[in-house]
Amino acid sequence: MSKPFYHGGQAVIEGVMMRGERNSAISVRRPDGKLEIIRQPLADIYKSRLREIPLVRGIIVLIETLVLGTQALLQSAQIASAEEEEKIPPAALWGIIAASVVFAVALFFIAPLLATRYFDIYIASDFVSNLIEGFVRIGIFIAYLKLISLVPDIRRVFAYHGAEHKVVNAYEAGCPLEVETIKSYSTAHARCGTSFIFIVLLISILVFALLGRPVLWLSILSRIILLPVIAALGYEATRFAARHAKNILARVLLAPGLALQSMTTREPDDSQLEAAISALNEVMQADKGSD
Repeated sequence: MSKPFYHGGQAVIEGVMMRGERNSAISVRRPDGKLEIIRQPLADIYKSRLREIPLVRGIIVLIETLVLGTQALLQSAQIASAEEEEKIPPAALWGIIAASVVFAVALFFIAPLLATRYFDIYIASDFVSNLIEGFVRIGIFIAYLKLISLVPDIRRVFAYHGAEHKVVNAYEAGCPLEVETIKSYSTAHARCGTSFIFIVLLISILVFALLGRPVLWLSILSRIILLPVIAALGYEATRFAARHAKNILARVLLAPGLALQSMTTREPDDSQLEAAISALNEVMQADKGSD
C-alpha cells in the first residue's frame, strides 16, 4: 500500500499556491476579478527518494519551500498587479532567496546572540545564557509577526493563508471542496510553516546549549552552519507531531505553533476560499494526468 500524500501550500499575493506529488499550482485573483491559474511540474529533486530519507528530507523541503515559495510570490505579484508576465531570471530568483535567508539568519539568530552577549558578564551559566538567547529569539519572532500583521496587504495574505488551511483541512477530512462546506473548518493546521518555525526556534535552544558559550565569532559561525541541521530536526519533529496529533506529547509540541497561527492567518472571504479550492483542484488534476 502506498503512503498517503499530504498536500500543502502557502498564501501568495491575492492567491494561494498548492503543492502536489508531482506538480504545483497557483491561483491568483486578477484585477478584473477573475482567477488565473498556473501549474508547473516539480523539479526532480523534490520528487526523488531523498524526500524519504530522515533529516535529509527536511533540508530538501526547506530548499523547495524557499524556491517554490519565492517563485510563486513573484508570479502572483505580477498577475495581481496586471503586469506583463515575463519569465523570472534564475539569477534574480536566487538573489532574492539569498537576501531573504541572510535577513532571517541576521534577525532571528545573530541579533539575539549579540543582544545576549552584551549582558554576558552578568550571566554565570552557559545554559542560562543560551536559554535567554532562545527566549530573545522567540520574542523577536513574535514581535516580527505582530509588526507585519499591521500592514494591510499582509493581512490580506494572512486571509489567503487561512483559506489554504481551511481547504486542506476540509480535503483531509473528506469534505467536498465547496465554499459553504469548507467555511466551518479551522484556519490552523499542524503542518503550517509557522508551527515549523516555532519548533525550529525551540530546538535551536537545545542544540546551542550543547555547544556551551564559545568565543563570539565561533558562536556566530555555529548559528549559520548548524541552521540546516536544526531545520532538519525541526521538520522531523513537525512531521511526527502532525502525524500523531492525538498523542499527548505531539499535542503539547504543536500547541504553541497552533496558537501562533492566530497571528499568521485570518478568516477568509468566499473569493479567497475559491482561490484556494481552485489551486488544490488544479494540482490534483495535474498529478492525476501525470500518472
